[in-house]
Amino acid sequence: MKYILWYLGSFLTFLIIDLTWLGVVALNFYNAKLKDLKATDVNWSAAIIFYLLFVAGLLYFVVHPAIMQKNIKMAAFNGALLGFFAYMTYDLTNLAVIRNWPLDMSLVDIAWGTVLGCAVCTVSYLIGSKVL
Repeated sequence: MKYILWYLGSFLTFLIIDLTWLGVVALNFYNAKLKDLKATDVNWSAAIIFYLLFVAGLLYFVVHPAIMQKNIKMAAFNGALLGFFAYMTYDLTNLAVIRNWPLDMSLVDIAWGTVLGCAVCTVSYLIGSKVL
């Protein structure tokens, strides 16, 4: 049960932070950059599957090892790294294969993945330290 609580708290953290970024803070930026590429409706099934699996990866590969070492800095740093590499993989692949994929948006998105990974792993570390 404690792992479920940890996962749910981490999942909600990721969801709140990322949806605030995508739906409020950077909405106009992404809409302007993707105007000709963007679907009219979000494919929520794909988005939710990504969120569920990415959070599981953050907890398994980053946060749990940091909790075992009692090192929040490790969670923050490695979370930033995993966020960087995951978002960089997505954005650079798109730059390689999608015509007119915006470079400046990719740079912003990679930076966002780095910040998001750091923030979610830091909060997830704090949650895990309390419930595990």
